[in-house]
Amino acid sequence: MRNISDLIEHYLKQLLDGSEEGAVEIQRNELADRFSCVPSQINYVISTRFTLEKGYMVESKRGGGGYIRIQRVDLPAFKSLQQHFEGTIGHSVDQAAAEGLIYQLEEAGIVSKREANMLRAAIHRDTIALMLPARDEMRARLLTSMLISLLVK
Repeated sequence: MRNISDLIEHYLKQLLDGSEEGAVEIQRNELADRFSCVPSQINYVISTRFTLEKGYMVESKRGGGGYIRIQRVDLPAFKSLQQHFEGTIGHSVDQAAAEGLIYQLEEAGIVSKREANMLRAAIHRDTIALMLPARDEMRARLLTSMLISLLVK
């Protein structure tokens, strides 16, 4: 007999299989009611069985209209993107180099003008109000994370 975690995982994977876009949005409380369990059980299943290493990206929004979005990620593509960005950006990147990369991505049509502007705003030295070299390290982590998130979806 399967345990409750296995049942929840199986149900979520069935939803993902039935989704044309490879993503589902669920309400934690509704899922907990469906399986007669506490919402923390849902959190446990999602955090242990739907990880990036297992090929899933999880996004959550808390609050009254909150949801959890689970999306399948093409893992080889994700790994190559991650490796490319780590090679290009590294563990530290100055503002000029970061803006140059954003410009290239925008010119190539990989990110929209709006996305590029958001990236620039997030990595600007006035936004990351830290002293060097911490600022360049934070910029590299932010930029890598945001680009992966943008390009995976």
